[in-house]
Amino acid sequence: MNRYRNTAIALAASLFAAGAVQADAPMVKTQAPGYYSTMLGDFEITALSDGTVQLPVDKLLLNTNEAHVRDVLKAHFLSAPLETSVNGYLINTGDKLVLIDTGAGSLFGPTLGKLESNLEAAGYTPDEVDEIYITHMHPDHVGGLISDGKVVFPNATVRAAQADADYWLSKDEMESAPEGKLGFFKGAIASLNPYVESGHFKAFSGKTDLVDGIEAIPDHGHTPGHSIYHVESDGQSLMLMGDLIHVGSVQFSEPSIAIQFDSNPDQAVSARESAFDNAVDTGTLIGSAHLSFPGMGHLKAAGDGYDFIPVNYDATVVPPKSE
Repeated sequence: MNRYRNTAIALAASLFAAGAVQADAPMVKTQAPGYYSTMLGDFEITALSDGTVQLPVDKLLLNTNEAHVRDVLKAHFLSAPLETSVNGYLINTGDKLVLIDTGAGSLFGPTLGKLESNLEAAGYTPDEVDEIYITHMHPDHVGGLISDGKVVFPNATVRAAQADADYWLSKDEMESAPEGKLGFFKGAIASLNPYVESGHFKAFSGKTDLVDGIEAIPDHGHTPGHSIYHVESDGQSLMLMGDLIHVGSVQFSEPSIAIQFDSNPDQAVSARESAFDNAVDTGTLIGSAHLSFPGMGHLKAAGDGYDFIPVNYDATVVPPKSE
C-alpha cells in the first residue's frame, strides 16, 4: 500500500510542477495584426493601424491649460503622454482599391510604420493599391509612401490638395519655415517626390470627385490644404476626417480646443465644428486618423460638444441580413 501511496504522491507532485511551469510562461507582449474590416453598402472599409505614438497632449493642446487637460484625461482613465493611434483606411469599391493616408513609415520611430504589414495581414498587397488619397502632408500621413527611399505602392496614383502640395513640397517655404517645422517639410518632400518624379502624383483643387463613391472636400486649417473624404455606397456614407481631431477624450466635449500642429488654429476649430455638425445631422459614420483604433464611430450632439459612439465590434465583415 505504501508503494501505491508513494506513487500517487509522486504523480501529484509532478502534475503540480507541470502546472507551475505553465504558470511561469513568459508574457508575449505583442498585439494581433491591426486591421478591422466592415461593409459600407457595397464597399469594404478596412481600418489599418500604423501603430501608436506617445504624445504630450497636455503641452500640445491650445485654448486650454495643462492642468485642465490632465484632469479631463484622468476622468477618462488616461494620462499624458497619451498613447495616440495613427490610422489609415483602405476602401475596396469593387473596381478600385483606395488607401486614405499611409502612416508614418520610418519617420516617427519604431512604434509606428506598421500600416504596410497590416495591409498585408488584411489580405492585400501594396502593388494592388490603385489610388492613394492624402488628407494632408504631415509625416505621419505620408511617410508610408516610401521605404528605404523606394516607393511602396508602385501602381498607385497619389492625390492630395494643390494647396498642401504648394506649401509642403516647396523648398522656398521650407527655407523660410521655423526650425521646428523643417522635419515636416523634409518628410513630405522625401515621401512625395518619388511619385511626383514618376508622374504618379496628381493634385486636385476644391471639392473633387475622385473615383465613383469617393469625393474630396476641402477642410483647411490644420494645414493649408487639409482635405476630408466622403465615401458613399448604396445609401450609406462615411466621412474620413484626417486630423480634424487628435485627442477625442478632450476635443469632443470641448471642440474649441486646438493643437499646436494646426497651421491656423481658429480655422481648424471652425472646420472641425462644421464637419461634426454635418455628421450629427446626417448620421454619417466618421473615421479619423488619431482616434483610438479603429477610429470609427458616430457622433451625437452633447451640450456645446459631441459624444462619440465607437463602432460596435462585429466578427463578421458582412453581417447576416435580418429576416
